[in-house]
Amino acid sequence: MKNKTYLIIGGTGGIGQAMVEHLMQATANEQSSEVNNSTKIFATYHRSVPDFEADNLHWLQMDVSDEDSIKQAADDIKQHSTHLDWVINCVGLLHTDTSQPEKALRQVETEFFLQNMKINALAGLLIAKHIKPLLAKAERSDVAPAIYATISARVGSISDNELGGWYSYRMSKAALNMGMKNLSIEWSRSLKDICIVVMQPGTVNTQLSAPFQGNVAEGHLFSPAYSAECLLDVLSGMTSAQSGSFVDWSGASIPW
Repeated sequence: MKNKTYLIIGGTGGIGQAMVEHLMQATANEQSSEVNNSTKIFATYHRSVPDFEADNLHWLQMDVSDEDSIKQAADDIKQHSTHLDWVINCVGLLHTDTSQPEKALRQVETEFFLQNMKINALAGLLIAKHIKPLLAKAERSDVAPAIYATISARVGSISDNELGGWYSYRMSKAALNMGMKNLSIEWSRSLKDICIVVMQPGTVNTQLSAPFQGNVAEGHLFSPAYSAECLLDVLSGMTSAQSGSFVDWSGASIPW
């Protein structure tokens, strides 16, 4: 984990904040071991600046539904760093205060559907569009590539869908997966040694999953800290040959 520059998008959410905290702890351990450490962590928040900080942690405001906000955050990073080694997008939408995942076609509403597409699918492409120059300058190799990872969901798998329902969420995650697969092909031609991957974090005890945890089997509800640690561990072992993968928290492949 040492001597890298990270960007965690959605650093105040359950998984995103756990990732930030894990990276901060790893950095503190390296420093206490007198390791020459130059790790930088950039993390984004939506509205309020978080109340935890560290010397190598830089908070940035970003609204992933607003391309100008995404571009501004990328420009702000350039004031502090010449490159990014890993970018992990943890932002996602499943429900709002007024809308829940649809159980049937009659519940599909245009505004909520488009909101899902904007947050879950389009944002990943717009973020990639504006951080590409920073990833292009990362130090990397085929076995230690630059990383662009996005949190997806198993319910975005078309071949794995046996229950139906959740139209907006399922379709937006399937669209995200296709977008990242497309991106992996394009960037393989223009960026050497980079890995684009979509990841399923397991069912995690966060605000996103809170209304639906009653159906989770015992032992299958992960803490944010556990899920974040697993995801970061999987990413640390990815190679450029695995770009375009869809994997879960354990590194196992998920069918498209």
